[in-house]
Amino acid sequence: HVWHPYAPVEGAMPPYPVQHAQGVHLTLEDGRDLIDGMSSWWSVIHGYNHPVLNNAAKEQLDKMSHVMFGGLTHRPAAELAARLVKLTPEPLQRVFLCDSGSVSVEVAIKMAIQYWHAKGQPGKQRMLTIRRGYHGDTCGAMAVCDPETGMHHLFTDVLSKHFFADAPTVVNDADWQDDDIAGFRELLETHHEQIAAVILEPLVQGAGGMRFYAPEYLRQVRTLCDTHKVLFIAAEIATGFGRTGTMFACEQANISPDIMCLGKAITGGYLTLAAVLTTEEISRTISTNAPNAFMHGPTFMANPLACAVANASIDLLLDSPWQERIAAMSNAFAQHLLPCQSWDGIAEVRIKGGIGVLELEQPVNMAAITKRFVDKGVWIRPFGKLVYVMPPYIISDEELNQLLTAMTAAVAEELDL
Repeated sequence: HVWHPYAPVEGAMPPYPVQHAQGVHLTLEDGRDLIDGMSSWWSVIHGYNHPVLNNAAKEQLDKMSHVMFGGLTHRPAAELAARLVKLTPEPLQRVFLCDSGSVSVEVAIKMAIQYWHAKGQPGKQRMLTIRRGYHGDTCGAMAVCDPETGMHHLFTDVLSKHFFADAPTVVNDADWQDDDIAGFRELLETHHEQIAAVILEPLVQGAGGMRFYAPEYLRQVRTLCDTHKVLFIAAEIATGFGRTGTMFACEQANISPDIMCLGKAITGGYLTLAAVLTTEEISRTISTNAPNAFMHGPTFMANPLACAVANASIDLLLDSPWQERIAAMSNAFAQHLLPCQSWDGIAEVRIKGGIGVLELEQPVNMAAITKRFVDKGVWIRPFGKLVYVMPPYIISDEELNQLLTAMTAAVAEELDL
């Protein structure tokens, strides 16, 4: 009866049933053990079945698992908001808690549009973004995904129409060329009266292609947004909480957005939760103009159980040597993956913090290569031409070596090398 994501109901590659998870290990129902290279889509940064997070969930469960957030509030949400404000750049002072990364993008888009409506500029309703991006599966989020590579081209005719600039290609500030942002600048200069906000995945374009770009691009975007009075939304859903080597990717450009979306790793992968942070200016402008409230309110927003685990997860992260772990992970990626650059069939090797990517010249045989990974004792889920890993931060050197050895061996077999 179960319909899995991005899969047909019949004839798909059979999913592997997981019986137990501990640390970085997934135990299948048939007893096989797999080292998880995916952190369950970026989220399980502390590994599975962590005693600190388990305890936070159990303690909160004894108090209450949920209470509506309309007209009521609770300590876990207040504590989480305080933690997030302390972690993020100073202008971000207000926190709207919601359900998932996709919903946080919906919230950010609505927030930007309502802000400009409150400012007496209701014509500013469109977004500007870059191609090759991915922002989620709900309608507002789909509308700012790449219309061709963002997996949602079937819905193009029913989605809101936004502006798309060519994706940046310069990876390092040392190689910066102004041409990399010329198309973006032209669109903003021409259409800023219609544009409510720019929305970008800072430095790392995730599910749209696992592409990396230079911090200077973000600095240029911030300046252009200020010049043309357009808000800047940073979708740090995948990059937040340390994955790129800094707590948030925006830090590497030394810029702050007007709105920031967080999700995925916020609860250490325990429960779905997301947050949208914004400034006093935006929150007060919306709150002091009709209808005197931000018009969004999910049933399960600020779920106490999720907030309690998120608080524990953030404390666990801050108390850990996460930066050293990410640096060690990046070094291991370089040792194992960079030699693959010379292989026939490999288009590019990319490494950014705790993210390692092999881009092949041709799409992989999904069923065949997944079976190879499982047979070699690892869990890696490629898509298209991309084979990539972003392991839990707690992975040991030995486990990481086993993961990357299996990754490169399976890719070599895929390429018949």
